[in-house]
Amino acid sequence: MIETAMAGRSRLMGYGNSAEAEPLTVLELLAREAPRSSFDDLMRGARGRMLSEAGPARLERAVQLGLTVQAAAESGRRREAAMASLVDTARDMIVPDDPEALLGVITRRARRLLGLDMAFITLRKPESGSYVHSSDGETTMLTVDLQIDEGYGIGEAPRGRRAPWWTADYPGDDSFPHSEQLDRVVRAEGLRAVLAVPLTHDEVTLGILYCADRKLRHFTPDEVSLTRSLADLAAVAFERSRLLERTRTELVRRELAHDSERVTTARLACLVEARDKLNALVLDGGDIAEVARRTAEALGGSVVMYGTDGKALAGDAGVLAEVEEAMAVKALLSAIDTGAPVRIDDRLWVAPAVAGGEEPGGLLLCTDQPLTEGDVRFLVFAGRTAGLVLLLRRNTAMAAGPLREEFLDELLSDPPRSPCRTADRARRLGIDPDRRYSVVVVRPVDADRGQAAVWAASHAYRESGLGALHGDCVVLLLPREDAADAAAGIHRELSPLLSGPLTVGAAGPAQDLAAIREVYDEARRCLDALIALGGRGGHAAARDLGFVGLLLSDGHDVTAYIGSVLGSVLRHDEQRDAGLVRTLEAYFAAGASPTRAAKVLHVHPNTVSRRLERLTGLLGPDWQEPARTLELQLALRLLRTRAVLGQRRTAAPGDSPEPSHAGRPVG
Repeated sequence: MIETAMAGRSRLMGYGNSAEAEPLTVLELLAREAPRSSFDDLMRGARGRMLSEAGPARLERAVQLGLTVQAAAESGRRREAAMASLVDTARDMIVPDDPEALLGVITRRARRLLGLDMAFITLRKPESGSYVHSSDGETTMLTVDLQIDEGYGIGEAPRGRRAPWWTADYPGDDSFPHSEQLDRVVRAEGLRAVLAVPLTHDEVTLGILYCADRKLRHFTPDEVSLTRSLADLAAVAFERSRLLERTRTELVRRELAHDSERVTTARLACLVEARDKLNALVLDGGDIAEVARRTAEALGGSVVMYGTDGKALAGDAGVLAEVEEAMAVKALLSAIDTGAPVRIDDRLWVAPAVAGGEEPGGLLLCTDQPLTEGDVRFLVFAGRTAGLVLLLRRNTAMAAGPLREEFLDELLSDPPRSPCRTADRARRLGIDPDRRYSVVVVRPVDADRGQAAVWAASHAYRESGLGALHGDCVVLLLPREDAADAAAGIHRELSPLLSGPLTVGAAGPAQDLAAIREVYDEARRCLDALIALGGRGGHAAARDLGFVGLLLSDGHDVTAYIGSVLGSVLRHDEQRDAGLVRTLEAYFAAGASPTRAAKVLHVHPNTVSRRLERLTGLLGPDWQEPARTLELQLALRLLRTRAVLGQRRTAAPGDSPEPSHAGRPVG
């Protein structure tokens, strides 16, 4: 058929059956982009017609030239397709800004560009060696994150020379040092031909692009060149992506830094405002409690001002419960020595309160928020402000010594006529009118009276109270809730300083400044009763004198007295109805005889014995001592009398009241 077609075409062109028509047929095949088999058929047909020797030779030469032209055209088409694919790859590499995604695009494109089985990229590690970052076409789990030692594997050659390096049979090629880690992957994947091309940017090798096939393959120069072009594009895109990532990271960091600076600026503005308030507080004559409160507000915590003895002077005294007294004193002394705040733990800070070369105490801050450098500086300023306020108050108090004595005399002599004016005057003298005060009366021997008055004034000043000589006694007005504890403390501290014994009586606390006169009178009666009872040289409060204190007090608080003596027994009877109060009454009425008490109570003597043991547990082992017995019997009689009077008040006219068991006569 081909011969007929060729002959027909030859006749049309005027060549007949001559051999000159054969080269034109070659041109026709080239024009039709005929396959190689068509050229072979043409040669076989020409030899079959037994043409002259010159004819087949010319035809063979024409066919060779035609095949050369066809190969060149095919190579151009392949190059054009490869370049188009390379352009598409470059376009794909522009899109991802994430280096991770970009490397995935590079491996997929590299594998498809050459029609290979597998492609992967290794990146250099900062210290040495490299690791497999991404791969495409793998069939095992041994590729990604594979570590490759420095100086091993086919990739080391291109890294050193910055040129591609390839082998047709990787497992059998000994021209380079093998890496056991990489060889294990090659064997697991069944790879043979491997091409390694460095990813180089600005003379720096970023990594290696590996292309591999599972069969023997000799890479052509065009394939190597194409892969190198892809590697160059990939290196530029990868570096651009890393630069963008670094830029984004830097922008985020700067934005965070800007936010932090904005927060810091706002915080510093708040601290500056707080400093101005503290300065104004000093100029306005504010007290130390206000300094502690403003400091706590500024630093977001709780603040207490305390002295070198570990005692709270102002602020939130509960903060001292967060730390042991010895540790608080040690931290304060350390802060005073260094002149800077001391951090006790994650929540507690101590700042020295120093002014005028004196060391009155420190500020203890408790906060859950971490302190910034500005916060610490403000804490230093607050400590100095507190020290200055204390120093000013002390100097004012020293200058106003006669005024303080006069104010105390007025409180002890007559009730204040104007509560508002009294409160204002107390504040000017450093006295908080809203606190409750106990009154302590001290009677030393005549020779020590002046020294005791001086000590009392100084001690009362340290505790934000008043102290002065009043009549033949020294009187202290102290912000204490426990009068007995105040009396004991004054006796303990003042006794070693005097030459003779001193007797201390106390009462309180007073509800307000208007009640100071009444509390003072009660303290004086307590002191006189203590001396009359043979307690000269001792100390006591009204409640320490038992029924004597009850008689001396203005209020005659019978309920409180009964509760202090019989409270535990009464509560036990209320909870269990054990009849201990009746047993106690019967026991005393029977002359402390358990047997006679059992007859009165109509119970077995062993029952009385068990109840007495229970009373011992409630009242203590000394409840049958004469002094305790007197207290108990008086409390029982008061309890019985109160019950009878209460029933009489509530009984209707004509009714005969029946007393309760607490007031029922026994025996």
